[in-house]
Amino acid sequence: MDIYDIFFYLSLGGGFLMAFNLGANDVANSMASAVGAKAISVRQAVLIAGVLNFVGAVFLGSHVTATVSKGIINPAQIADPKLIMIGMFSALLAAGIWVLIATLTALPVSSTHSIVGAIMGFGLVAGGPDVINWLKMGGVVLSWIISPFAAATIAFLIFSHIRRTIFFSRRFIHQAKKWGPIWMGFTVSLVVLSFLYKTPVGKKMALPVFVGLTITAIVTLGVWALGRIWVNRIVRDESEGAEGVERIFRKLQVGTSCYVALSQGANDVANAIGPVAAIYLIAREHQLLAMAQIPMPVLVLGGFGIATGIAVLGHRVMSTVGDKITRLTNTRGFAVDFGAASTVLAASNMGLPVSTTHATVGAVVGVGLARGFSAVDFGVLGRIVIYWLLTVPIAAFTSIIIFQMLRWTIY
Repeated sequence: MDIYDIFFYLSLGGGFLMAFNLGANDVANSMASAVGAKAISVRQAVLIAGVLNFVGAVFLGSHVTATVSKGIINPAQIADPKLIMIGMFSALLAAGIWVLIATLTALPVSSTHSIVGAIMGFGLVAGGPDVINWLKMGGVVLSWIISPFAAATIAFLIFSHIRRTIFFSRRFIHQAKKWGPIWMGFTVSLVVLSFLYKTPVGKKMALPVFVGLTITAIVTLGVWALGRIWVNRIVRDESEGAEGVERIFRKLQVGTSCYVALSQGANDVANAIGPVAAIYLIAREHQLLAMAQIPMPVLVLGGFGIATGIAVLGHRVMSTVGDKITRLTNTRGFAVDFGAASTVLAASNMGLPVSTTHATVGAVVGVGLARGFSAVDFGVLGRIVIYWLLTVPIAAFTSIIIFQMLRWTIY
């Protein structure tokens, strides 16, 4: 067994650690609004997220990935592929350790930004500042500002609209039956567009925009029509109060949570196994190509790691995002899911590397602010923001330390 084989097997452990933390932190916080609003229990969230993330990662996830995750460094400027192999392993370990620390302190951080920071760290040492794609890093920094504020604004507007049109009306249930199917239609259109243009399977279909929009419009109208029948069955008594309204939106939240779990598995598994794919390619070919075919067992490892992470530690971050920032109900939780999902979809299509974590927390704050500043716990929010700001520099610094120690040991 040579040095390449050793690092490949070590990278499987590092990839599992990263996938575990992805499940425990990123996936957990995206399910938090449904848990906080009591649409599903923690046990149900763990089951839904575990199963659907595994299915998404293994069957819908990309089987081909860019070997240098997120295009943060230019590998052509690092002459020795062995250095990239060591660096990718260092990045996996550094990002995994930082997200694990954040999870153990029950704070949501971005796994994407952790791995980006860690790759930047070893890139700086291995190839100097010129090897870093600073434009890409600028986009990452920009997303810290754009995604939480955009999601907060959308969630604020949606919840304000629900309050004005339904809760402030004298006829709660009549208005809920009118607006419920409309919001169902909007939600499904978001899900269809997200599936067609964001998941690896949808991208492979490469549908023209006109065709995609036509399919979305047909499905949306069908759901709206069925929704009108459905809400009449859910709430039969016109004299029911706010609980009848919440029951309609509770069903919607279960649907959005299932979709979020499936798409996260498909999209985010590359954060954990992208560096593993790079190391696999270097171990096999002794050189790094731009793209790598990911073996199915590695995808299964990533999916299993995500499912294990949310099962073991997912409850910690769910508790912070779902309960501690502001109190969530089903209508507020729906506004959070819609605000976060629409922000991620729009920003991803513009090429911005947004974080689902940042969008979800921003949306939770948005619905909290719709009830006034006193409804938001700014102490908890402040600690979360500090962790966000520390993520890239700490992941980069840790990656540099691990990389240098390994380089001195091997060379």
